[in-house]
Amino acid sequence: MSIWYYTVYYTGFVSSLHVPLTLVICLTVMFSPAVLVRFLTKRFIGEYASTIPYTTLRCPLAGKQLNLQIFDPCSQLPCCSGSSRCILEEPVNWADGFVVVYDISDQMSFLHAKIILRQIKEARQESLLLVGNKRDLCNAREVREEEGQFLAQEEHCPFQEVSAAEDYLEISNLFTKLIRHVMENLKYRADRRRYSGSKSMAKLIHNVFGKRRKSV
Repeated sequence: MSIWYYTVYYTGFVSSLHVPLTLVICLTVMFSPAVLVRFLTKRFIGEYASTIPYTTLRCPLAGKQLNLQIFDPCSQLPCCSGSSRCILEEPVNWADGFVVVYDISDQMSFLHAKIILRQIKEARQESLLLVGNKRDLCNAREVREEEGQFLAQEEHCPFQEVSAAEDYLEISNLFTKLIRHVMENLKYRADRRRYSGSKSMAKLIHNVFGKRRKSV
């Protein structure tokens, strides 16, 4: 079973913050790239296999254009379930958000998704989304919706089943919601840093001028 993941760098700035936004898309089965392709192009391509490692696109969000650079390591190196940990080590260190997609008609893909989710959670506590794709293939279902819901509850992340083949808006809303959540987290962290910095400065000023008053 192949493991696919896409690293998406959002280089747009969050409001007045000079903070680049990065997002990792983790896709755990052969044809799950259709979810990402559907979001980026509005088209459904059932059998998609990338041979180009880097793609640069522009994504509109909240009236602004974000520059996206997509990296596909599977176009360069063979990927297997046994290498999932080493594949994810690098993006886990810097990514601000993750989407993990499994195929509801493939139990093995769900097991891979579970491994990747827990690996991400061990390393980072960032924006995370679990997605079950191919909701339209109910007759071929191997993973019950309740299993996805339970896994998401265990890992404290949102969950939704979708169909990349049938509904572009649903896919678009998922990614947009995650990106907004990432941006909110970045703003929250920046605000906390500013608050912590102002407290440190106030303490420093108090220490300096307080000592001077006492000496006078």
